[in-house]
Amino acid sequence: MTIEIGNAPCSWGVEFANDPRNPTWRKVLQDCAEAGYRGIELGPVGFMPEDPAILGEALDEFGLTLIGGVIFRPYHDPDAWEDVLDATHRTARALKAHGAEHLVIIDSISPRRAPTAGRADEAVQMDKAEWTGFRDRIVESARIGAEDYGLTVGIHAHAAGFMDFEPELIRLLDEVDEGLLKICFDTGHHSYAGFDPVAFMQKYVSRISYMHFKDIDPKVKADVIANRTGFYEACGQGIFCNLGQGDVDFEAVRKVLLDANFAGWCTVEQDCDPTLDVRPIDDARANRAYLQSIGI
Repeated sequence: MTIEIGNAPCSWGVEFANDPRNPTWRKVLQDCAEAGYRGIELGPVGFMPEDPAILGEALDEFGLTLIGGVIFRPYHDPDAWEDVLDATHRTARALKAHGAEHLVIIDSISPRRAPTAGRADEAVQMDKAEWTGFRDRIVESARIGAEDYGLTVGIHAHAAGFMDFEPELIRLLDEVDEGLLKICFDTGHHSYAGFDPVAFMQKYVSRISYMHFKDIDPKVKADVIANRTGFYEACGQGIFCNLGQGDVDFEAVRKVLLDANFAGWCTVEQDCDPTLDVRPIDDARANRAYLQSIGI
């Protein structure tokens, strides 16, 4: 088994391409390499240069492999479909240009779901027609990524969207062909949603093509769920802590991957608010050291 460890721009607070709070894309690449990683995700399309020559030269300069990229768009909103399609094609083109493999689909935060992040029993549910449209939009993005660009596409459950809780993820997996849609499994978001990430991995590891390593501070999680705190505010309160300091059992995660002979990239993500007193490069170093200490 060969597991490669990468990182992602969200660990530097980069959630949206044009956010003026973002560090520069070159700073993220430099920090990532200096922290001991050999791979990085694209981040929101438009954050890194879309000219392959410019980004390719920088990746070579810092000794980094482009691992994959995320489409973080409102699949729950049929009126946003043109934007979703644009992000799908632009992200997929960028990944293909640099030989990256993983295209990750995430339903972005919905105002209808934000108040009940982590509270599955209270969350509003889609009706049958809404779900069908939602599912079909995800399937079309996956088809584009897989068939038009030759990428491996994974669905990623995410707090405060409509693909948040384990039953929703399982429903989608049951309704979509495994050859088209696999899983990008995020340990932290699964815990945030109130479910056991290790138990899910044990059951579905054969469909997991890509991993996001994220940890959750259980005290902050309890507080933000009780107070119905918004997702980004929860990030600012430190819900995503350094690996090994939260409630995700990464040694058990490692065992599941080892037992399944998982090979490929696992990407560290530690979403943060860049306006606060955060030191992303220090966290990135600490997370890499922790994973090495448990044999990853």
